[in-house]
Amino acid sequence: MPFELAPLPWPASALEPAIDARTMEIHHGRHHATYVSKLNAALEGHADLAAKSITDLCRTIDRVPEAIRTAVRNNGGGHFNHDLFWSVMAPPAQGGGGAPSGSLAREIDRAFGSVDAFRTKFAEAAVNRFGSGWAWLGVRSDGALCVCSTPNQDNPLMAALVDCPCTPILGLDVWEHAYYLHYQNRRPDYVTAWWSVVNWAEVARRHAAVRA
Repeated sequence: MPFELAPLPWPASALEPAIDARTMEIHHGRHHATYVSKLNAALEGHADLAAKSITDLCRTIDRVPEAIRTAVRNNGGGHFNHDLFWSVMAPPAQGGGGAPSGSLAREIDRAFGSVDAFRTKFAEAAVNRFGSGWAWLGVRSDGALCVCSTPNQDNPLMAALVDCPCTPILGLDVWEHAYYLHYQNRRPDYVTAWWSVVNWAEVARRHAAVRA
């Protein structure tokens, strides 16, 4: 199988109370697993596409044959998005929460005025995304940071399909399956709680890699 579901980087209960264990088990073990399974099924007979990284597959989604493009867009996007999502979270004992520092904090100040202003803008993108989708912090081609949101399992790598092309370094899943068991329809509460588990060290590492 060209793509695989990696294990979570921490136990399913590690992000409680921000994200409960049952939600994490279903989100990772069922939803993400299904995206991986359906992506592999869509790529059967397309060895050239299956050999790409998930990042490259998303970047070149407009060149995927039309017959499988929607399946690859939805499921490949779902796989990339969730891989990033798990990596940019951590329990507080392992670095989750707090605030960005160093060059990332300086770039956030430059782009948004302050970390608090960034949090407000990002939260607005997450809360105001109608239906299902994602909120993102990304690095544009000119090196500047930006905040945006995308519907469904689209992401900013899919430059030909979205209105906010960039390289995402932080993403928040606002599909109902990401929060409904614990928060029901209270998406703003979920967004607020999520800041307590953001792994800023990993976000900074991704930012540095894009800027290198």
